Amino acid sequence: MIRSKGFSSEMALLFLFTQVQQLKVHPAYKLAKAGDQDAALELVIDVAVPWLYEQRYRFGSGLLFVAPHAQEATGDNAIPQTLSSVCAEIFDGTSDTEIVQSDRVYHTGADPMERMAARAQFVGRVLPGAEYVLVDDVTSLGGTLAELANYIQLYGGIVKGAVVLVNAGRNPELVPKAKFVQLIKERFDDEFTDVFGIEPNALTANEAQYLAGFRSVDAIRNRLVAAEQEIDRRLRSKGITRTP
Repeated sequence: MIRSKGFSSEMALLFLFTQVQQLKVHPAYKLAKAGDQDAALELVIDVAVPWLYEQRYRFGSGLLFVAPHAQEATGDNAIPQTLSSVCAEIFDGTSDTEIVQSDRVYHTGADPMERMAARAQFVGRVLPGAEYVLVDDVTSLGGTLAELANYIQLYGGIVKGAVVLVNAGRNPELVPKAKFVQLIKERFDDEFTDVFGIEPNALTANEAQYLAGFRSVDAIRNRLVAAEQEIDRRLRSKGITRTP
């Protein structure tokens, strides 16, 4: 699926920390990350609930809160879906479980190009005209949130904002600067979308800033090939084989 729908400049982005270590120090973090729902709830209550109550004015009622999660989430990170449920309670909305991530991207430990080479894909029912808030524990480049936002918008939903515990990107914004988008369009033309499956306007701020550093499409292609190889090497070292 081509990512063609970008973030709106009007959407609200709420985040608590700027470094993952600030979340990792919580004693329930490891179990929550490994899929323990009780540990995830303990972490979210301790770390996020006071902050979320302070943010109650940022969203109106009736929103759908949706987190990237697999259909069968046993053993997967339990924090995003737990955070989604807690947000729904605090902001008087609903936690959406219809939209699910249909692939595993293994972004932990990946560099920017590896993250862009392994794009998250989603399936499930989107309610046309409904207003959604994206929820995740950690965002870096913002690619997973961008893919989720694209999916929702392609099927008629409206993305009102995002809530993350850790915004670890160099640029804290989600919307790319116009100068980087224009540079990418001029330097790489239509070949850019052919290579990545992403239209320049739908890039995140950190993706656009990273890609603007490449001087040619060939340089991007070469780095992308190396990234694919590095992903396979890293996963094989863990006994994981990627499915196409």
